[in-house]
Amino acid sequence: MAKTASPAKTGSQKFTKTEKSWIMYDWANSVYATNILAVIFPIYFGNICQQSGADNLVLWSYGTSISTFIVAILAPVLGALADHKGHKMRLFSTFLAIGVVFTLTSAFFSEYRMLLVGYVLSHIGFSGSCLFYDSFLTDVTTAERMDRVSSWGYAMGYIGGSTIPFILSIVILVVMGMDNLLAFKLVIVLTSLWWAMFSIPFLRNVRQVHYIEARKGLVRSTLSNLASTAREIVSQKHIFLFILAYFFYIDGVGTIISVSTSYGSKLGLDNISMILALLMTQIVAVPFSILFGRLAEKFGGLRLLRVAVGIYFFITLVGFYMGFNIESNPNDPGALTLSLVLFWCMAFLVGTVQGGIQAISRSHFGKLIPAERSNEYFGFFDIFGKFAAVIGPLLVALFTQLTGRDSIGVISLAILFLAGFVLLAVGQRKGAL
Repeated sequence: MAKTASPAKTGSQKFTKTEKSWIMYDWANSVYATNILAVIFPIYFGNICQQSGADNLVLWSYGTSISTFIVAILAPVLGALADHKGHKMRLFSTFLAIGVVFTLTSAFFSEYRMLLVGYVLSHIGFSGSCLFYDSFLTDVTTAERMDRVSSWGYAMGYIGGSTIPFILSIVILVVMGMDNLLAFKLVIVLTSLWWAMFSIPFLRNVRQVHYIEARKGLVRSTLSNLASTAREIVSQKHIFLFILAYFFYIDGVGTIISVSTSYGSKLGLDNISMILALLMTQIVAVPFSILFGRLAEKFGGLRLLRVAVGIYFFITLVGFYMGFNIESNPNDPGALTLSLVLFWCMAFLVGTVQGGIQAISRSHFGKLIPAERSNEYFGFFDIFGKFAAVIGPLLVALFTQLTGRDSIGVISLAILFLAGFVLLAVGQRKGAL
């Protein structure tokens, strides 16, 4: 039986205390995405592996794949369980604790095997907490305010996780030295404390409003609801078309994030310029994430998503020309300079849409699904997002190997954005979305 507590009135433009607390978790957890997943910890892990003669790229790839696979497989089951009364916050708190604790323990080890184990477990905690965090969106606000609240979440995440502590971490490393292991350990401690401290408002003020009662026993009810949700997703055209479109375009988004630095390095761009460009991306993403939320309220989330996918399609064209220019003129300093300018242009463009496309995707999906079963649906949403991360890198690697040109590998991502755009357009034209 589905039940719903009465949500707070949200007619005002001001955020409620509950909405603010929900938004604050993006501020809290984004420090992990930046410092542990993307920049600082991979460098630290690589240094430790190098001292031990281990292959950090292989180990890191396996660790990331294992943690991502575990969460993707468990997501629908955990989601179905969390939809039952009283379980959502318990599961969120459990995964949050796993993430924070195992991130913190990484600061007390200097052996690559222990660091890898800590990374895998902390990544599972991080990804699991984000699954429940996303699903709480239906509990903290109304459908009319979801775009705005979700967008502000991403905006605050870029400030609180991807900019302020990132800059503090860079200062620590610069002052103490990039070869000083203690500096990296202090950054890991900073990451853990930031994540834990700014999660407190969420833990104190967010509650599960929509839920279902277990009438057949918790296990039977969970499995029954899981099977029912899978059938409903396939049978409900509006949900299935959207999640399929999301599968393609979010894969392209994730691949651009993951390969941009490697692509730039291979083309000969200097690391300092690329790090500064990455920082610019985070800063630009803050106002544009908020702007996307406001524009979505005015023009509709689907229209904004199509615009964002179109911009990403253009980004792949710029990336292709950037690489093609250097490949065709390898000894021309002017070609390198132009490509560096284009890299900064791409970084700016990514900043304009990166937060918006993720925020509006999250909020639009939240509007399509039944609120009392949001965890189940977001569990499948998470599966599509996680497994989508396989196709993009595979396309880049395959086309690069077949042609011998990195630029062709990058332009192959246009296929993903084109597929996502077409599915969104067709679905909206037919009234399915």
